[in-house]
This record gives sequence, structure tokens and C-alpha cells, in this order.
Amino acid sequence: MGRDVIEKLNQYFKIKERNSSFRTEIFAGITSFMTIAYILAVVPLNLSEVGMDRQSVFTATVVSSLIATFLVGVVGNFPFALAPSLGINSFFAFSIILGMGKSVEFAITASLISGILLLLMTIFKIRELLFDLIPASLKLSMVAGIGFFITFIGLKNAGIVESGGAVLTLGRLNQPSVYLALLGIVLLGILEYRKVKGSFIITILSVSVIGIFFGVTRLPEAVVSLPPSMEPTMFRFESIENILSVEMVISVFTFLFVVIFDTIGTLAGLASKADLLDENGKLQHINRSYLADSIGSIASSIFGTSMIGTTVESAAGIKEGGKTGLTALVTAIMLGLALLLSPIFLAIPSTATTPVLVLVGYSMMSVIQVLDFTDITEGLPAFLTVIMMPLSYSIADGIMVGILSYTFLKILTGKTKEVSIPMIVLSVLFILKIIFI
Repeated sequence: MGRDVIEKLNQYFKIKERNSSFRTEIFAGITSFMTIAYILAVVPLNLSEVGMDRQSVFTATVVSSLIATFLVGVVGNFPFALAPSLGINSFFAFSIILGMGKSVEFAITASLISGILLLLMTIFKIRELLFDLIPASLKLSMVAGIGFFITFIGLKNAGIVESGGAVLTLGRLNQPSVYLALLGIVLLGILEYRKVKGSFIITILSVSVIGIFFGVTRLPEAVVSLPPSMEPTMFRFESIENILSVEMVISVFTFLFVVIFDTIGTLAGLASKADLLDENGKLQHINRSYLADSIGSIASSIFGTSMIGTTVESAAGIKEGGKTGLTALVTAIMLGLALLLSPIFLAIPSTATTPVLVLVGYSMMSVIQVLDFTDITEGLPAFLTVIMMPLSYSIADGIMVGILSYTFLKILTGKTKEVSIPMIVLSVLFILKIIFI
């Protein structure tokens, strides 16, 4: 690549201004892609279980993720990777379609309505207001909570922990996937200690290759394949007469709740680790990120997959040094390649990404030392936010518990002035959600 092109990219993305480098951004973008690659396999698998065409959903998932990630990089200049949220994906498939007995068309229409409402909330800066009104202590706890949550995802993917006991139990530790994950954690720890550039990619590829000899990594039957058609899942919307229903209102509200507060928590965590928050704890031009996930969610509904959100796995690319939109642009390019090289990318086992997620979790948990635990009205809500994210397997639910406990503790201890009116309104809405949904 010519120096002129690199210089233009540097100027556009402000690479030097953010204390990064062209090479670092490339590595970071590839790393982010590697850590979200499993989502490209899990989402189609989940939706195929409720009758949707798996191959079509794969293409829809990749294309909508590509669009949203490209926008957040090029328009927003943020180093984030966007893809369908697994929490939303599970609600889409197992709550609306299987639990409520609704059609695929009903679920997709609910997603589309939610995406349009998200876009309107972005245009009128309602989502930006929600981000700014959350107290600094809760934002810091979101960073730590997401770190804990990411680590939990990694351990679960490798089978090191699983459901059982009171809540969790150790997995079957005699499995090759567990050995490989633990080996990868040690390898990555050594590489990070020695400050080896590209340590995340080296670890993912090393574990994937070793996994071939233990049956953990399955060799693809082909290297290149044309992307499957999206025709089986495109434009599958519910008829007008079935849209105006209580079930639709509940579905749309739940989609909005999870996407909005998942994104608030994720952006707070990612922006903090990428040094993108200003002295007031605000993320400048945050609406550009919201614009990307809103448009991506509308596109995902049109193509036939679940809603788009900022992925917590983006933290892997940020830990690798990504600080600009070039990281996201590289991730988007990798998503484009995945359409043609899907057999190779989908061959990467989740075990190979476990070390990366664990190390990212370790890095994000470090903000705990900044939290003020001497004031219980600040420390306890922060602690509950951290612990509830992995235990509920939901960033949004962790934030809800944190905000509720913060509001009640401040009011009941006579510190009402420290609670803003919007925080009280949010708490009331959360209580109504708990009671009626």
C-alpha cells in the first residue's frame, strides 16, 4: 500500500492523534473479527432451530454486520465491531417464536419496528441523553462487569464452566477443548508479558492449528464458496392486522430495553479502554455509533436475522491497540472476506478465542481499583452491576440492577440531591418492567 494512501488514512482516522499506528489498527481489526467469528456460526444455528434457513441467515448476519461495522468505523471513527447480539438472538428465537408461539414474520417485524424506533431515538438524541445521565461510578462498574462477563463467555465457550451446582460448576476438564483453552491462556499471557505484537492473532491461530490434531478444529471441506442467497429470509414481515397487539408491544419494548442498555454498557466499557471518553466521562459523537447500530438493525430485519448491537468482543481489538475507525473498517473487510471464505473462518473453534476473552476480561476488571468502595451508596450499586452482568448473562439486566440500587440507596440515605430526575424516571420504568413483563 502506497505511502500516500496510508497518510490519507492516517489523517482521516486520526491514527497518530490517538496514539496508534497503521499496523496496530490492522492487527486490531483482524483480532476483533477473529473474536466475533463464532457469532456468525451461532446466530444462524439458533435461528435454524425455529425454522429459518440457516445458510440464508448466515449471509444476512454477515452482510448486516458488515454494513453496521463499516458505518461505525468510517462515519463514527470508532474501533467497534457490530453484529447480532446473542441475548437479542435468543429472545428472538426462543422467547418470541418458541415461547410465545409467534411466527418468524412476527419476530422479524418486531425487530424492524425496534430498529426504526432506535433510529428515531438516535436522531432526537434520546440515547445520547441516557448515556450521559448515568453516574460515573456505574459507568466504571460497567467496564468491570463487562470484563467479568467477557471472561465468563470465554470459559463457557471452552467448557471450563457449565450449568450445574447452585449456579455453575466446573465443566468436564478432561476434554481436549479445555486443555487447549488453558494452553492458549498461558501462551497469550507469555506473549503479552513479552509485548509481542499480534499476540491475540498468534494465539487464536496457534490453538486452532493444534486443535486439528485433537479433533477440536474441523478442517473445512472447501476453502472458497459463494455466499448463500438471502432470498429465503428477506422481506418476511407480518401482516398489518397482526402488528397491533399486546404481544407486539411487549416484544418491541423488550428489544429496545436490551439493545439500548446493552449498548450503553458496552460503549462505556469499550470507550474507556480505548481512551475515548472525555474528562466528563462522555463519548464525543456517540450518536454516530448509535446511527450505525440503528441502520444495521433495520438492515438485519430486512435481510432476515436478529438485531445488531456493539459487541463486547470488540474489546479484544481495543486491547490489541485499536483506537480508531480503521480497526472497524478492517473488521468490515474481514466480514466481506468471510462471505467467500466462510468455510475457513467458521472452522475456528470457540476454544481458540477463549484465551483472548479471558485476557480482555482481566484487563477490563482493573478499573475496580478506581471505584470508591468507602461510600456504600456508590460502592454497593457498582458491585451489584459488576456481579449481575455475568450471573444474569445480560449487560442490560446488570445495568438495571445497578441503577435501581443506586437510586434507592441515595434516596433512602438522604442523598436525594445526588440522584437526577431522569435516573428516578428510569428506576420507575424498570420497576414497571419487572412487575408487568
